[in-house]
Amino acid sequence: MPRYQAVLFDFDGVLIDSEPVHFTCWRDILAPLGVPLDWETYRRVCVGIADRAMVLELCRRVDPPADFDRVWAVYPRKRALFRERIAARVPIPPATIELVRSLPDYKLAVVSSSGRAEVEPPLESAGIRDAFGAVVCGEDVARLKPAPDPYLEAARRLGARSALVVEDSVAGIASGRAAGFDVLEIRDPGEVAARVLERLRLTLARASLDTRSAPPDRRR
Repeated sequence: MPRYQAVLFDFDGVLIDSEPVHFTCWRDILAPLGVPLDWETYRRVCVGIADRAMVLELCRRVDPPADFDRVWAVYPRKRALFRERIAARVPIPPATIELVRSLPDYKLAVVSSSGRAEVEPPLESAGIRDAFGAVVCGEDVARLKPAPDPYLEAARRLGARSALVVEDSVAGIASGRAAGFDVLEIRDPGEVAARVLERLRLTLARASLDTRSAPPDRRR
């Protein structure tokens, strides 16, 4: 198993515990429009997909279906509300911040379907934006996750051929695998630091073992 050249992190639900914030923003914005949203539906239907596709699906689920254009018109308000709430408390676990700062031997990137205005400020506030050689957001690629485009673009910007993708959503996991990279599946942002370090150490140990066990070069 070769050593990874890069580690590519998803944003929402991996680097930052932002899904509950996204959920409450969407719930509060959509309720007056007659589009109810509960946490279980959000978790199953909305995580890891583009916002426009999410709104289309939520509108379809209402009986009778809600008018998409009317609902989508509130999207700027939702984004502004998210930025306001996330600025009050940047939910990046301290262990994750320390992890990002402790990986100088790897090229790092953030790969998210969210807009840059939602991704960059929390990274800046946490003091880790400079640790990432690339930040690929929803507006940077033609096709979002589960297509491979976001992770391929991140690898291209970093100049990396091998990478470990750290993801939590079905769409993100599919995107990383479609790009041809190994994927570390995360269940909770609080486990990111320990799980990533464990995988990287295991990879290095296997690479070292493979080198020691390789047959000697008998060419003369």
